[in-house]
Amino acid sequence: MTLSSSRSRTPLSIGAALAAAAALTLAGAGSATAGPAAVAGSTTVTPAGHYFAANLSGSATFKAGSVTVTCTVSSSAPTGTGDANRVPQAPDNSNAAGPVGGPLNAPTYSSCRTSMPGVSATVTTSGAWGVSVQHGAPSTATLSMPSGGLVVKTSGLASCTVTAAPDAGASITGTWTNGAPSKLAFTNVSVPVDVVGGFGCPTSATSSVFNATYNITDTTDPASQITVTD
Repeated sequence: MTLSSSRSRTPLSIGAALAAAAALTLAGAGSATAGPAAVAGSTTVTPAGHYFAANLSGSATFKAGSVTVTCTVSSSAPTGTGDANRVPQAPDNSNAAGPVGGPLNAPTYSSCRTSMPGVSATVTTSGAWGVSVQHGAPSTATLSMPSGGLVVKTSGLASCTVTAAPDAGASITGTWTNGAPSKLAFTNVSVPVDVVGGFGCPTSATSSVFNATYNITDTTDPASQITVTD
């Protein structure tokens, strides 16, 4: 996951946007003049300029209808050049009123299996991904994926293709916890999907539930930790 300043196309938290919309709707129902929208708190990500990797802890699951795909290997790693998977240089690693974020190398998935006997699965990713982090209680991280940026294909007794964010991309929000290493956890988050295939495929499903926890490590200085503060 690459972090860059929110001043450079930071992906926005879909949860924050929905909360703000709800607040404005409620305010408008009670009075003719709506109050100002809540301002996000400050965020600082350190160490500035360091590259980082995200490595799966345990397993990642994608559940669409009655079918669950489980992968035990997943990561997003820096290339050592460019802005992807990098904390921005100071002062851009701080934002006084919102998240810090930027481009992310698309995570890879392997060692995947399905909940259906005789059915195997592969997961491929592509396109421009992004991540933004917001300090809070708890701190959060929003992962953005492009349209069709993740595709699950099954083979064997059931041949299905599940395409995530098929129309206009999607954003999912997880919880960030500082530590050694820091962790990013996605718990029962919903992603829009399109499912095509024959017998055994969950073709009526319009969303997939995603669960995964990633260890976030500093690859520039393995003795350091990627930390989110205010």
